[in-house]
Amino acid sequence: MFFLKKKKTTQPLSENMLEVKEALKRMEQSVSLSEELSLSKQDQQLLQYIRRQTYQLNRDNVTRTKAYLDFYCLYPEVHWAFLGHMVSRNGGWNMTDLRGDFFSRILNEEKRQVFFTFLERGNWLIFQDAYPQFLLFAESERQKRNLFYLLPYLNISLFMEVIWNQYWRKRDRYLLAIALIINEQSYLEQRIIQNSLFKEKVFHTLEFVLQDVLSVNHILFPYEGERESEGKASLVGLTLHHFGSLHERIMLGKRLYRLLFQDENQLKKVFRWAVDHPHTGSRKDYWKDVFNDVDEGVPGTRFTRRLKGCQLRNGAIRLYSPRLEYAWKNVEHPEAELGDWFHHWNVIDYLQDENESIHGEIIDEYCETIEKLELAALAKKAIFH
Repeated sequence: MFFLKKKKTTQPLSENMLEVKEALKRMEQSVSLSEELSLSKQDQQLLQYIRRQTYQLNRDNVTRTKAYLDFYCLYPEVHWAFLGHMVSRNGGWNMTDLRGDFFSRILNEEKRQVFFTFLERGNWLIFQDAYPQFLLFAESERQKRNLFYLLPYLNISLFMEVIWNQYWRKRDRYLLAIALIINEQSYLEQRIIQNSLFKEKVFHTLEFVLQDVLSVNHILFPYEGERESEGKASLVGLTLHHFGSLHERIMLGKRLYRLLFQDENQLKKVFRWAVDHPHTGSRKDYWKDVFNDVDEGVPGTRFTRRLKGCQLRNGAIRLYSPRLEYAWKNVEHPEAELGDWFHHWNVIDYLQDENESIHGEIIDEYCETIEKLELAALAKKAIFH
């Protein structure tokens, strides 16, 4: 069991949240689940379909990222699907960075493999937890009846069963989105953050500290701007410095949600960019003037500085950022670990809306990070303390 950092509530609970609180308090008691074979034939077939579809679309970061966007296009009221799509894009970029110009020089092959496994496992786990919920919601909409009693058979947290039941009645899009943020980050806590292998091989390594110092954990939201015709999308985003903190990850998720959905015009720009630029895993997707998915370098030549202020120096070749399909082979994952993270209703404190305005200026910070990584790659060692 783990505990969230206590978050102070800033306002009384709304009637909607009071209903959630009472339902969660009831769920804290042990809930018995009948055997799946006792369900109707129709329900059994639906569960089999959901598992099969989720498995097929969870093949790699590209397929799962596309699945999020496809679902959002059909059900735009499920805001998390688009947030999940954009964050999953960033996960793919982080995966291919490990084969790109910088980290292929900073990290040895063993460390790159471990870091990829860490990123891929987390990305896979979230999809196999979130996507079945989406498919069950879609089928509930189609049949025009609540099917969320089937969530426990898909190993979904009791917390989300309460939330989906509430959403079915009240259609509170904000509540659903933030609940999904809480759920997915809590779901990862024991399976990734507290995993002994990742603790030893990832979190306790100098390279992970280097990542944190260099602010590599940028979450970028590209959108169509003034230089789109030149192959350079505009960017907004935020940075996570304490990946190991569940509290910080939830709060970042809430800020990312607000950044994406607080301005309808900005949301349309990000969405239009996402639809017009299918995810490949290469950073060329958003800055093809700086990155290329083909290595333009000549084998054996010395690595030299190419960037100045997020622009290529005169005569410099673009940075190598491969497509995911050429960077990493698909992974056959072991079954997700069983167990429900939900233990106490006070997690609903995170459902409160802080109503803060998020600006998301990130270009200068991101450009500084790229240049620092370039220097680290040139030195072939961590030179920042």
